[in-house]
Amino acid sequence: MTESTKGARGGAQRLADALMAQIERGVLRPGDQIPTIAALAEQYGVNKNTASKAVMNLKATGILSGLAGGYTWVRVPPQHKKRSNERYHAEKASVLLPTSQRSNLGVSESDSGIPLKALHEDRAEYSVIEAPDDVREALKLPSGASVLRRVYTRQHAERAGVDRSTSYLPYDVIKVNPDLLDSAREPWPGGTMHQLHTIGVELDKIVDHVTADMPTADEVRDFDIPPHVPVIRIRKISYSTDGDPVELMDIPIPADRIELIYTTQLERWNAAD
Repeated sequence: MTESTKGARGGAQRLADALMAQIERGVLRPGDQIPTIAALAEQYGVNKNTASKAVMNLKATGILSGLAGGYTWVRVPPQHKKRSNERYHAEKASVLLPTSQRSNLGVSESDSGIPLKALHEDRAEYSVIEAPDDVREALKLPSGASVLRRVYTRQHAERAGVDRSTSYLPYDVIKVNPDLLDSAREPWPGGTMHQLHTIGVELDKIVDHVTADMPTADEVRDFDIPPHVPVIRIRKISYSTDGDPVELMDIPIPADRIELIYTTQLERWNAAD
């Protein structure tokens, strides 16, 4: 016997409500795999299309995770972050501090409130490559110039979506300090500003270019992005006191887990005027 259209909608809602009740009671916890569509259909007395619709509805609201045709699990809540441009002042202020103090002042940790030691994964991958055209143009490098590409991947819990950012540094600028080419030295106390300080480069300004678009298929999978959620893309370009761009970093962040805070200090009028 097949379900009517109205009955199928009602059956999907009843199944979704039943799964939600199990999640709320803690029977199903974040990261737990749920039964297959066939098993759900049999357990709740609905057809597979109805069971599939219930699961898709819960994925659409960010309750469940998983790609079509694969396993489905209770979504691990993403890290909610607050990213303020004032973070750059704090990072530069830490550059001249002793290593022990710099180690305790990571701006990435302050964004999320989670210390590095508590992360499920914290990985840095380094490679020297020919600069992609858009990176080469932004860093004002000659044709064929090489850059150090650093891909940072962090995951706060098992089965949670990852955070990933990609940094590019001009190879000819940083190669004078071999330590800067060694991923085993990550995390570096004081971050990139201190790394550049070791080769005599002081940052003068940072420009964040912020755009938004829909995620790629890889980002949906890796970042665990619910349907219809866009990605905020920050292209951060750091300039030295000589006016040269010395780092470019691409930071994609799903819009459901980020708050961007920009503080603009205005020049005060002269009281005598």
